[in-house]
Amino acid sequence: MSRKANCYDNAFIESFWSSLKYEVVYHQRFATFADARTAIFDYI
Repeated sequence: MSRKANCYDNAFIESFWSSLKYEVVYHQRFATFADARTAIFDYI
């Protein structure tokens, strides 16, 4: 195993976070934390 936050060890999750941010977070403006949380849970 290598260091924490090494992209080669975490390729799957890094790809997931990238997709989540691009498809949900960056394309919407959320009024509340609850709205953001709901959108993220719906995406997952």
